[in-house]
Amino acid sequence: MDLTNPVTLILLAVLIVLFLYAALLYNQLVSIKHAVSKAWANIDVLMRQRHDELPKLVEACRRYMQHEQSTLEQVVRARNAVAEAREQADVKGVGRAETALRTGLGQLFALAENYPELKANESFAHLQSRITGLESGIADRRELYNEAVNINNVRIEQFPDVLVARMFDFPPAELLQFSEADTADVDMRALFS
Repeated sequence: MDLTNPVTLILLAVLIVLFLYAALLYNQLVSIKHAVSKAWANIDVLMRQRHDELPKLVEACRRYMQHEQSTLEQVVRARNAVAEAREQADVKGVGRAETALRTGLGQLFALAENYPELKANESFAHLQSRITGLESGIADRRELYNEAVNINNVRIEQFPDVLVARMFDFPPAELLQFSEADTADVDMRALFS
C-alpha cells in the first residue's frame, strides 16, 4: 500500500470516517438501550414499593370487610401475578397483571365506600393515599418507559442505524401496555351495585 498515492489516502480517509461513524452509531444505540433499561428499573422500584404496601392495605380492609373476601383475594392474586411477571422481565405479562391489579384495587376502593369505619381508619386512609400515589408514579414512569422503547425501536429500524443494530444484535423492546379495560372510563354503577 502506497501512502503517497492520493487515491490510497482518500480511500483510507473514507474508511476511517466510516469506522468512526459506525462507532458513533453503535455508542448511540448502546445509550438508547440502557435508557430503556433505566426506565424499566424506575417502574420496577415503584412496583416493588406498591408490592410491599398492598398486604398492609388488604389486612386493614380484612378487619372491616368480612363479606368482601373475594375482592381481597383478587387483589392479592393480582399482586402476586405482577411480582412474578416483573421478576421474569415479562413486559406483556406485567401489562396483563397490572390490568387485573388496577381493576381489583378500583373495586376495593369502591367497596370501601360502604364501610364508614374503614374509611375513617387512619391506617387505611394512609395506605390508600400511598398506593394511589404509587399508581400515579407508575403511570408517569410507564409513559417515560414507552417513550424510551419507542426511541429505541425507531432507531434500530432507521437507516443506517439498522445496519449497526443488525450487526450487533440490538433487539426491539416491548411497550408496557395495559388492556383497554384499564384505560376505559370506570362504570361507577357497576362498582357500587
